[in-house]
Amino acid sequence: MNPGSLIDTDRYDLADPSLAESCRRQFEDEGVCILPGFLRADVLPSLVDECRALEPQAFHSRSSSTPYLTQPDESLPLGHPGRRLVHSSVEVVAYDQFPSVSLLRALYEWDPLTDFVRRCLGLDRLHRYGDPFGALNLSVMREGDELCWHFDMADFVVSLAIQSSLVGGEFENAKQVRTANEPNFAAVAAVLDDAAPELVRTEPMTPGTLMLFNGRWSMHRVTTIHGPESRYVALLAYDTEPGTDSSPELKLSRYGRLPGERVPS
Repeated sequence: MNPGSLIDTDRYDLADPSLAESCRRQFEDEGVCILPGFLRADVLPSLVDECRALEPQAFHSRSSSTPYLTQPDESLPLGHPGRRLVHSSVEVVAYDQFPSVSLLRALYEWDPLTDFVRRCLGLDRLHRYGDPFGALNLSVMREGDELCWHFDMADFVVSLAIQSSLVGGEFENAKQVRTANEPNFAAVAAVLDDAAPELVRTEPMTPGTLMLFNGRWSMHRVTTIHGPESRYVALLAYDTEPGTDSSPELKLSRYGRLPGERVPS
């Protein structure tokens, strides 16, 4: 199958410069660009089947950190977000676990999609990630899994929603709650305390949606999953430099192994 046939090109013509320009403006103004129905509705069942087949291979990790993905700084005052622990439980299928016939893999490795993402982000160049584990991931979230409030260390994340959970699994976003010059600790603490609902919005990550997201300035989370239906989201990794890889420490924490090692049973 031509990877481009997975995309609803009647709605989203990747070659249309006005589409990419509209996405770029939305991404720069809002810190997020959402394209609902990016994937054709009739291909979603095949993608769900692919994800179900991969799900048993997902590595399950639990972590605790501050929203800044650091360990608590006990020198900070009580209540400061820099000394607050939040907890995550997530499951991930690594790039090297996707079979050669994978539709998601074919789409990720399709150059026109990479170029479209590049133009949407307003970049001069963009390369698929060089990490043999992290280039393409399938995020699997099952009963009890959650992704805690946090800021990303990267300027953008590209994701494709494949299947929603029955209850929970909402992508909540405290949009641009901080800037490079204003950490806005009071607002961050209020969001952590569920005391600032006016700062939080739920992004519509319905199946088939493509989302470009800048989580460096927007604190975000995925709420706890409930029910028997797993939440599937494909994470497509890119960088402005070729061959970018992740550290051994990140590989061990996220995938439970290093290159050449067997997948943990």
